[in-house]
Amino acid sequence: MTWAAASQATPSPASASAQAVAEPQAFSARNGLAYGLLGLPLAFVALPLYVILPNHYAREFGMSLALLGAILLGARLFDALIDPLLGRLSDRLFARSAASVLRLGALAAVTLALGFTLLFFPLQAVQASPFALAAWASASLVLTYAAYSALSVSHQSWGAMLGGNEAQRSRIVAWREGLGLVGVVLASITPVALGLPATTALFFVALLVGWLAWRRAPVPVARRTGHVPAAGALWLPWRSRAFRRLLAVFMLNGIASAVPATLVLFFIQDRLQAPQSMEPLFLGSYFLAAALSIPLWLVVVKRLGLARTWLAGMALAIAVFAWATQLDAGQTVAFALVCALSGVALGTDLALPGALLAGVIQADGHSGKAEGAYFGWWNFATKLNLALAAGLALPLLGFFGYTPGSRDAAALDALVVAYCVLPCILKLLAASSAWFFLIHSSERVPT
Repeated sequence: MTWAAASQATPSPASASAQAVAEPQAFSARNGLAYGLLGLPLAFVALPLYVILPNHYAREFGMSLALLGAILLGARLFDALIDPLLGRLSDRLFARSAASVLRLGALAAVTLALGFTLLFFPLQAVQASPFALAAWASASLVLTYAAYSALSVSHQSWGAMLGGNEAQRSRIVAWREGLGLVGVVLASITPVALGLPATTALFFVALLVGWLAWRRAPVPVARRTGHVPAAGALWLPWRSRAFRRLLAVFMLNGIASAVPATLVLFFIQDRLQAPQSMEPLFLGSYFLAAALSIPLWLVVVKRLGLARTWLAGMALAIAVFAWATQLDAGQTVAFALVCALSGVALGTDLALPGALLAGVIQADGHSGKAEGAYFGWWNFATKLNLALAAGLALPLLGFFGYTPGSRDAAALDALVVAYCVLPCILKLLAASSAWFFLIHSSERVPT
C-alpha cells in the first residue's frame, strides 16, 4: 500500500488521496513521528488502566480483590466484544475518507479523557458506599475502554494500510510502539513523582498533541475495488488459516504478559517489600529497556525474520521470570535487572506481532479493505487476555489467602507462583506454538 509523498509536507487528510504517492522506502523519520506520536498518550493511559488501577482501588478504597477482579473481568470482556465492531466501523469510515476516521478519533479522544478522569477521581459520596463505588468503577471503565478501543483500532488500522515489505512494516509498528514506550515510561514515573492530578493533566496534553500529529501523518489510499460485502466483513479474518494461527500464538503470549502486568505492584510491595519511591525505577527500567531494545530487535529481524526474532524474545522472557522466582525481600537491585531484561524481551512483543499481522492481511489480499476488521479482532484478543489475567489471577490469589500487605509465607508463595511461574508456563506454550505455526509448519504464517 502506498502513501503521500514523504519528501514533501504531508497534505491534509481530506485531499491526501488525490496527491502523488511515494514508494514504501520514502517512509521517513518525520512521517514515523507524525504517525507514531499518538501511540505515546495511548500507552501513557494504558499503564494506569491495566497496572495501577487494580492496586489503586484495592489500597486506596479498600475494594476486595474478588470484587475488583469481577469488575475488571466484566468491563474488559465488554471492551473485547466491541473491538471487532469498532474495527468494522473504522473500515467503513475509511472507505468514505481519511477525514472521517480522524473525526472518530477526535470524539474518542475527548471521551477517553473524560472516562479516565471519572475513573481515578470518583466523587466523595461515591467512595463512601461500596456498592456505589463498584457501580461507578464499572461504568467509568466501560466508557474509558470503549473510547480507548475506538481510538487505538483506528490508529492501528491506519498504520497497517501503509503496507510495505517485512522491514517496512516492522519500522511502521516500531515507531508507534517505540513512542508508546516513551509514554509508558512517563506514566510509570509521574503518578509517584507528581501525583495523579498532574499525571492526568499531562495525559490530556499528550493526547491533544498526538491527535494533531496524526492529522499530518502519511495517508494510505483505500482500495475501492473488490470491497468485502458488509455482511461478511466482520468475520472475514476468521476465514484465514494464517490469521487464526497467528492469533493463537498472540493470545498465549499475551496472557503470559498480562498476568505479571496485573500483579507487578503487589509483587514489589509485598514480596520485595520495596519502598513506594522505587516503583518508578522498576517500571521505568522495564519500559525504557523495551524502548531502547526495539531498534536492536529490528536489526535482528533483518537476519532472522519476524517470527524467529519474536521466538528469541519469548525465550529471554522465560529465562528472566524463572530467575525472578528466586528473589526475596530486599533484593531490589536484582529485581531492577529483572525488569530491564524482561523489558528487552517485551520489545519483540510490541514491535513484531503487529508487523506479522500486516503481512497476513497483505497475503490474504485484504490490504486497503479490511484492516479494521483484522485489528478489531486482534484487539479483542488483547483485551480478552487482560480480562482473564485480572478476572482469574486476583480472585485466585484471594482464595489462596493473599491480601495486599500480607507477610504470610504461604500467601507470598502463591504470589510468586502467579507472578513468575504461571507466565513461564504460558510463554513456553506460546513459544511452542510459534515454532510450529510460524516457523516449522509447511503452512506457516506469511512473514
